[in-house]
Amino acid sequence: MKRRSLVLVIVAIIGLVALGGGLVNLVKQQGTVTSRRAQTSRQDLVSSTSKKTKSSQAEIAGQPIKAPQLGKSAAAWQNGAGTVSDGHDTNQINQPTRQLTKSAKSIIIYYSRSGSTELLASKIAQQTKADILEIVVKTPYAANYSATLARANSERAAQDYPALDLVIPDLAQYRTVYLGYPIWAMTLSHPMTAFLEKAGGQLDQKKIAPFMTQGGYGEGDSVQQIRQILTRVGGQNNRFTRALVVDGNKVDRADQQVARWLQQVDQTN
Repeated sequence: MKRRSLVLVIVAIIGLVALGGGLVNLVKQQGTVTSRRAQTSRQDLVSSTSKKTKSSQAEIAGQPIKAPQLGKSAAAWQNGAGTVSDGHDTNQINQPTRQLTKSAKSIIIYYSRSGSTELLASKIAQQTKADILEIVVKTPYAANYSATLARANSERAAQDYPALDLVIPDLAQYRTVYLGYPIWAMTLSHPMTAFLEKAGGQLDQKKIAPFMTQGGYGEGDSVQQIRQILTRVGGQNNRFTRALVVDGNKVDRADQQVARWLQQVDQTN
């Protein structure tokens, strides 16, 4: 009788041990599955984020923006010297930006040769919901930097600025006009000069908010040039905000700078 009881106890102990081992294995298996699922989930998240990062691209009015100088170091960029373009002032593939509404009280008017100023204009548009008008010339500037430089020097010496290739809308509805351009030879780029010479009379009594991309020399005398042109063509009683100046190779990192500047624009009476 004692032997039988002892045998039963031993069998029970062996069963419990086996059961315990099974539970441990089950827990380990479940832990492994859970771990694998969590790892897969993280991998999917990283993959998804990576895909979004790769597929996301700056746009203006639904069209992609390309600026080859973005991300280059100051040494590699050489303060803008040698910067190439698409040879069509950003419009080799895109249509010129023209996004106009009947309700907007502000408009962004810009010229961009190689994309940086266009990107800056897009950042302002995202935060203001302003209308957008791109300045287009009949003969775009060359993709080659040296060729563009030679043309710009010749135009400036002769004060013979490029002919425009756009229909200028009625600007009466706008209270604030954002004027965007790259700095050329420490002054206003010529397509913006040509636009102001032709349409500056419509900017009478408006708030003027200049923004620009540059290669190391700041705004130069560009804002002074805008003032002089507007005075000459009949623009009066304009209120000028402080200019927004961004290095051409750093526009993709300028969101906070743009936001701070826009606050100052709003506070300008």
